[in-house]
Amino acid sequence: MTTFRSFNEVQNALSFSNTTCVEITNSYLNTIAQNQHLNAFVEVYTDEAMSQALAVDDKLKMGTAGKLAGMVIGIKDNLCYQNHKVSASSKILDGFESLFSATVIEKLLAEDAIIIGRLNCDEFAMGSANENTIYGTVKNPIDNKKVAGGSSGGSAAAVAVGLCLATLGSDTGGSIRQPAAFCGVVGLKPTYARVSRYGLIAYASSFDQIGPLTNTVDDAALLLEVIAGADEFDSTVSTRKVEEYSKAKLDNNPKRIAYIKECLESKGLDPEIKQLIETKIEDLKAEGHTVEPISFPYLDYLVPTYYVITTAEASSNLARFDGVHYGYRSENITDLESTYINSRTEGFGEEVKRRIMLGTFVLSSGYHDAYFTKAQKIRRLIQDKTNEMFENFDFVISPTTPHTPFDIGTKHTDPTVMYLEDIFTVQANLAGNPAISIPIGNHSNGLPVGLHIMANHFEESDLLAFSKYLHKQG
Repeated sequence: MTTFRSFNEVQNALSFSNTTCVEITNSYLNTIAQNQHLNAFVEVYTDEAMSQALAVDDKLKMGTAGKLAGMVIGIKDNLCYQNHKVSASSKILDGFESLFSATVIEKLLAEDAIIIGRLNCDEFAMGSANENTIYGTVKNPIDNKKVAGGSSGGSAAAVAVGLCLATLGSDTGGSIRQPAAFCGVVGLKPTYARVSRYGLIAYASSFDQIGPLTNTVDDAALLLEVIAGADEFDSTVSTRKVEEYSKAKLDNNPKRIAYIKECLESKGLDPEIKQLIETKIEDLKAEGHTVEPISFPYLDYLVPTYYVITTAEASSNLARFDGVHYGYRSENITDLESTYINSRTEGFGEEVKRRIMLGTFVLSSGYHDAYFTKAQKIRRLIQDKTNEMFENFDFVISPTTPHTPFDIGTKHTDPTVMYLEDIFTVQANLAGNPAISIPIGNHSNGLPVGLHIMANHFEESDLLAFSKYLHKQG
């Protein structure tokens, strides 16, 4: 059976009757079974996916199939799917089945995507290695001793090794783009409010965005076209018209591209990654584009600001998981207070508890203004400075990650060391801009390196067209 690396290949095979959706789905199911050691899937919808495939084959015969007919997709385990389990990889949601489907899931099904299962992730999307999970660490498919990245590590690994054609992840500070870079695939975070968050288990509501992980930029564009748009269930989503991202083309005008010089001068940046980025910069200049260094004075404030605000929002959002309404409830309880305390203590993992406590602290009386209010002010400065960058430039590029994937089980005595994994990706979340990671080559250790590209708000068409141009260059 052919391993498809793009939806265009799938469509061609189906149109020439070289295969069927049933055969494609069955092939993916076999590949999943052969790669269980990667720990990417936490549940596979074997019978249901085959039934969906059969129904889509019938629609293809009748000419009534949707634009995703034949696309087999996995979903991150923090997206609600009616009558299916969803746990956000946490014990606190043990055994919970969703009563409704996320808007993005409804949109996928409406266009005849075949959903094959749910994917491992860091608990409540909190992590950069996919090690904070009740299901065990996701292994990098290129080197099984390395992490796949987080929090959408299962989503990235599944695409990279061909367990499905595409996946959906969520990105709060880099949780789509960082694992995409670590696994050598394309990962897109749309503009904040471009995609409905209804049915996404919230981590930090003013940061979270759902986006695709794929092998090609074309497939990311098509999926964004399907999942984007207004939604009556999400008051924060934009009502702006959804463009035909799948038809986005780059015009012939030279582009104005910036790179933040402090990023390339960062002491923590791997020298080979720096060299790959500098080579790409020289290539772009040679092709007639303007590429200039700019200074971003708030680089050192990005990660602290991000973690003060996101932990505060997490503290509020995760208060609903209390051992009373649904999910896990401790057996060691005597009254209401012990129900709350013991259920949450036993149900949440160490990293989630750390962030809840930090968020509760920065919101507490006496510290609110010193931390949370100040962080919100700095966030506005970051947003204003980012907007100013796009007054003069079309795109801002950087490495996606400061290094290639690290070893599974690498322990840091200081948790903030792991938080610095987000150094190149959090700006897009703080400012709400669309951003993408595309693979641009391999390190001498054989592991992939990602290029990070950020664009102005709601300019996904230009971002995707430019990314496609760069991705084809290799």
